[in-house]
Amino acid sequence: MANETYDETIEKRQADSKAKFLDTLRETPVIEVACKRSGIGRTTYYRWCREDSAFAQASGEAFKQGVDFICDMSETQAIQLVKEKKLPAIIFYLRNNSARYGARAASRTQPAQISEPTAKEERLIKHALALSSGGKNTYAKKHKSKKVA
Repeated sequence: MANETYDETIEKRQADSKAKFLDTLRETPVIEVACKRSGIGRTTYYRWCREDSAFAQASGEAFKQGVDFICDMSETQAIQLVKEKKLPAIIFYLRNNSARYGARAASRTQPAQISEPTAKEERLIKHALALSSGGKNTYAKKHKSKKVA
């Protein structure tokens, strides 16, 4: 009975620590800083990620939200500097946001889907690996190819 209460206490404290860490990571997307501010060690964070896939996923999402938050803050500051007529900020903003001043269009292509190789591709891969291994050339022996000196 006492062990159940002890285990429940530890689980609650760990859940609270995880929640505090995720909140901190949303504000500051740096693992080391979020660990220090939430009072946990980096090894504890990585152990939680290994042992708890839901926490690992939540951590990834919190990190992305933190990066978005920092980007929003940075854009706000850059715009403020442009309004204050700071030439470096104006140049930076134009170069990164206007095609007329050198901004590149964002790529919208999706990565290609990778499928399993067919039987023929599998044979070709094995053949290429055998040829590149520098060892015995089993393909040449099998096909009685002449070696070129």
